[in-house]
Amino acid sequence: MVFPSPTHDVQIATAGEALIDLIQEADGRLRPCDGGAVYNLTRALGLQDVGTLYLNPLSRDRFGRGLAEGVTRAGVRLARSEPAHQPTSLAVVSVDDAGKASYSFYRDGVADRQVDATQLNAACAAQTGLRAVVTGCLALVPEDAHKYLPWLQEQHAAGRLVVVDANLRPAIVPDMPAYRASVLAALQMADLVKVSDDDLALLGFDQPDPLEAARALLDHTPTRWIAVTLGPRGAALINRNGQTWRAAESQPVTVVDTVGAGDCFLAGLLVALLERPAMQSIGHARQLQLNGADVEAMLAQAIASASLCVMRTGCQPPTRQEVLQRLAQSRPALA
Repeated sequence: MVFPSPTHDVQIATAGEALIDLIQEADGRLRPCDGGAVYNLTRALGLQDVGTLYLNPLSRDRFGRGLAEGVTRAGVRLARSEPAHQPTSLAVVSVDDAGKASYSFYRDGVADRQVDATQLNAACAAQTGLRAVVTGCLALVPEDAHKYLPWLQEQHAAGRLVVVDANLRPAIVPDMPAYRASVLAALQMADLVKVSDDDLALLGFDQPDPLEAARALLDHTPTRWIAVTLGPRGAALINRNGQTWRAAESQPVTVVDTVGAGDCFLAGLLVALLERPAMQSIGHARQLQLNGADVEAMLAQAIASASLCVMRTGCQPPTRQEVLQRLAQSRPALA
């Protein structure tokens, strides 16, 4: 099969899980869908016309070939073009009456975990226009810390913007304190952190107001910015100085399910970030300064991206044109 050649220079490299979501239907059958938080994010970035490099290997099995096809059709480059012999990761996804998803994972000896820090850093070093690296979710389990933490440290030292999506999945680990410590260690390397209200509670920041919990997390990390997703209540972006911007949809959204919503939110946020004038003029990503107009544009694009995702079954990230069309019709409002 011939895929279109990527047309954009690589600006973002992503590292983390690529798996198959087996979504439980009402009749008990399992419907396979391409998934994994980092995979969803990667495809969402490509579909919104950001030059993206996916760093992990994919399996040579049927599911792995489908995952490779999905990201390549989105315009994403694969750092590891040769498929791995190991099988593809699996996740069984249950969706409740409100459309909220929960997960059970099968990830021992799988393809996307066949990577190390040396390989990750070498692939990034080969991209002269690389501006940001992103990881999170299952990449943050304690067993894989020796792969991803040294990579994040080197990318941080190289001046690239480091983005970490906490996106905790407690069902995957037997030792929650060790998992929490591993996630917090990764957040120490991040310039931009994305968390949900659930993530904050799982990390031990259980203040009743999730924005206060996010500010407490800021006090425990050197990160410059925290993006907080609040489900139907929208999202917020908080900077190191405690300034907070909050936005939500201005029109009702019909939710089919929430699979991949946070991943599409982060993709929209990063797409808008890369377009900010300040991001174009700096030589060192960590020097980035954003004003209110920048933050408003980022939140609007992020929320629009997430809204389009939740209107569809499974994670079907929107294209750039779809996001722009939604913003023209219904722009999220600052709270």
